[in-house]
Amino acid sequence: EVQLQASGGGLVQAGWSLRLSCSISGFISDDLAIGWFRQAPGKEREWVSCIGKSDGSTYYTGSVKGRFTISYDNAKTTVYLQMNSLKSEDTAVYYCAATTFLPARLCYDYNGMDYWGKGTLVTVSS
Repeated sequence: EVQLQASGGGLVQAGWSLRLSCSISGFISDDLAIGWFRQAPGKEREWVSCIGKSDGSTYYTGSVKGRFTISYDNAKTTVYLQMNSLKSEDTAVYYCAATTFLPARLCYDYNGMDYWGKGTLVTVSS
């Protein structure tokens, strides 16, 4: 069993930066893949980024590539999502999720994620 807790959301202006944290506890296996997803009002949940715990491989959806950076702190068992140059379209509730069944390169499929944390709201004003 894995527990995840996301934090760090808030209200920022367009162009600003924000860092989200996802604290992970429980049984953390080396084959864990951790992802960030988001859901904007009235829209479906979409994948943002994934990282593989064992090799640190990272993957991003096209709209955030070059602006967002995902990382994993092994000592703190925490995944971070550094979000730079935020845009109004980044406004959403952000969720972190984890899976032991999918490699990081496939964790864009939220149906394959086993564990979910509660979301944290990010609001970007233009």
